[in-house]
Amino acid sequence: MTDFPPPDSSAAASADASTTFVPIGDQVDAYKRAIEAIVLVAHDPVPADLLAQLLEQPVSLVDAWCDEIAESYIAARNGFEFVRVAGGFRYQTAADLTPYVERFLLHDQRARLSGAALETLAIVAYKQPISRAQVGAIRGVDPDGVLRTLQARGYIDEVARDDGPGQAILFGTTPTFLEKLGLESLDDLPAIAEFIPGADVIELLEHGLRVTPEIPVAPSAVHPAEDTVSEQTDEAAEPS
Repeated sequence: MTDFPPPDSSAAASADASTTFVPIGDQVDAYKRAIEAIVLVAHDPVPADLLAQLLEQPVSLVDAWCDEIAESYIAARNGFEFVRVAGGFRYQTAADLTPYVERFLLHDQRARLSGAALETLAIVAYKQPISRAQVGAIRGVDPDGVLRTLQARGYIDEVARDDGPGQAILFGTTPTFLEKLGLESLDDLPAIAEFIPGADVIELLEHGLRVTPEIPVAPSAVHPAEDTVSEQTDEAAEPS
């Protein structure tokens, strides 16, 4: 087993870019093992620049090594992956094993987000920064309790203040939100147009929900001609 030399910050600081030593062979493998160890014990995704500082290697090299690590796990078809999430690297379970992982995590678990919380979180994610009043205008109900729940879970937080009167608090999503959804950035959110029904569907929905008022009509006014004919027939049937 080949080990790389211990970090020497003074040597790294004085090294000239043109004479920087590029690791090869077993040294690269040693650095990759160090990256794996750091990411494994990290609580949050580890950025490439932080890994570069810890290994005292250029960010470009560390970034390339991380890509190679990720590709090796995919090729080996392991049950876990090495992925870029929320601006850094972390381990996560393979996507095709999601049903089994969800079954394990949700077993006897009751701390799931409600439908109202998911709706509010989606509004904040797509419309951020957004105020409490704006969320309420979209949902049609007071979102104060749901926003507090999402903030307590760490999915949203106060990100700014509105410039208008009252300087309302503006909410936005957090890195925890990106991490939970497995996204690199908000740009990776699916296009909202994919979830909006077409004009033909909306027209059908409006037609189905339209209420046609019923006007009560007296029975005599429904078929007046029939009533007259009936009376005449009765008179003709009477004996003279």
